[in-house]
Amino acid sequence: MIRLHILVPVFALLALQACTPTSTNSGRTVYLDKCAVCHGRSGKGDGPLASGLETAPPDLTQIAARRDGVWPVLEVMSIVDGYTTRYLPGTEMPIYDEFLEGNLVSFDTGNGIRQKAPAGLLAIARYLETLQDSAPTRYVP
Repeated sequence: MIRLHILVPVFALLALQACTPTSTNSGRTVYLDKCAVCHGRSGKGDGPLASGLETAPPDLTQIAARRDGVWPVLEVMSIVDGYTTRYLPGTEMPIYDEFLEGNLVSFDTGNGIRQKAPAGLLAIARYLETLQDSAPTRYVP
């Protein structure tokens, strides 16, 4: 018989891992809370506020397809965190500074080099990768 005192820590560790800030589950939660209103629940740019915007939100399911199968994680993160928005006038995408708050986590940028990024920002980028209509075939920064 397996002892309960052994199983409890194992289950607790599995539950904690499923809720880590870099998981696609937390990225999905943030996406649905902050992004889906314009980009739509499925990421196709058909959210309830999309029709009222001057510029239509892009179809986020085609990011890799528009780049010949390449998933540009750093580019995606710089758009999500507002870095490019601060320097590209005319965009209606809001800047969410809270994506830059919290713990820094290490991740592979796509070329074998590990960098640190805010956990929430990385979670959103990882979730957006799961929305791709055709899975990325290559990864680059």
